[in-house]
Amino acid sequence: MRQQVSPSNGEDSSQAGMTLLELIIACAILLVLASAAMPVARFTVKRQQEAELHRELREMRDAIDRYKDAADRNLIRVELGTEGYPPDLDTLVKGVDIVSQTGGSITGATTPGQPLVPSIGFGGALGQTPGQSSSAGQDLIRHVRFLRRIPVDPMTGHAEWGMRAVQDDPDSTSWGGKNVFDVFSLSAGTALDGTKYSDW
Repeated sequence: MRQQVSPSNGEDSSQAGMTLLELIIACAILLVLASAAMPVARFTVKRQQEAELHRELREMRDAIDRYKDAADRNLIRVELGTEGYPPDLDTLVKGVDIVSQTGGSITGATTPGQPLVPSIGFGGALGQTPGQSSSAGQDLIRHVRFLRRIPVDPMTGHAEWGMRAVQDDPDSTSWGGKNVFDVFSLSAGTALDGTKYSDW
C-alpha cells in the first residue's frame, strides 16, 4: 500500500504566515491609496460647488442689472425709495409689466407665454391685435420675468441669500429691506483661495 506523505506542520505554518503577511501588506497599500485619494475628491467637489456659486451669483446679479436697466428706461413703474432696483428677489421671478411704445424688449428677460398686448391703463387703445405694432402714443404692456427661479446656494443647500440695499453699507450683513442692490452667500465657509463665500 502506498502511503501519502503530508507536509510537516512547519511548512503549513510557513505558507499560512506568508499569505497572511501578503494580505496585511495589500490592505496597508489600499489604505494609503484611499487616504491619499479622499482629499483630492473633497477638493474636486468643493471646486465644483464654488464654480456653481459663482454661476448662481452672476445669474442673480445680471437679473438685477436688467431690472435696473428697464427701470432707468422708464419701462417699469418703480416705488419711491427703491432707486429703480427690485424690491426683492421674488419680484424677479414673478415678473413685472413692461410698458413701452415699442414693447420694451429686455435682453435676457423671459415672457411666460404672453404675447405683446395693448395696454388698457397706460394710454393704450382697445381692439388692437396682440403683437401688432403700436402707433404713436399707444403703449404696449408685456409681463416679463428676469429669473426662472431663486437658485439654491450650493454652500448652504437653501434658496436663501443675503441681500444689500443701495442705502446699506457695502460691508453690511443685514438687509435694509427697501430694494435689492446686491446678493451674497449666507455661508460662513472659506473658499479654496482663502476668501470668504459671503464676500463674493
